[in-house]
Amino acid sequence: MIIADLAQIAGRTYPARRRTQNLVGGVSPIQCKSFCIGFVTLDADGGQVPWHNQDQEEVYFVLEGTGEMCLGDQRQVLTGGQAVFIPPGVFHQLTNVGQTPLKMLYCYGPAGDVAHWRQELDGTLPKAGVDVPPLPEGARPQCTEKPGK
Repeated sequence: MIIADLAQIAGRTYPARRRTQNLVGGVSPIQCKSFCIGFVTLDADGGQVPWHNQDQEEVYFVLEGTGEMCLGDQRQVLTGGQAVFIPPGVFHQLTNVGQTPLKMLYCYGPAGDVAHWRQELDGTLPKAGVDVPPLPEGARPQCTEKPGK
């Protein structure tokens, strides 16, 4: 039996003020070919999964907290207990708009790394409205800060 224990997974902290812990895939002891699952904590008031897209289908499931979800040209607030489907290739961003940490799960498939993780760590995320499509009107700005700033 292979068990991934969230309390034992260090995870990775990103410049956009979030921590991602791989439960299935990545550095987790559980590896699957068809999908990955992770636990994400977005810091209060602005922690973010920045504007990006990827080839995989994905679902975000908010466990607790309040976030602004941008998906293509749509923008909506998500709260604990809500899930959103993200089609392949569609730009998306989730920003914590609450005063407490937002906790969520992601699941995407097929499994594999996604480019935006490395781009964010390297400070090379494509900028919304410049290199890639713009965010929906009124959305919180995309975090594109380089590490250490």
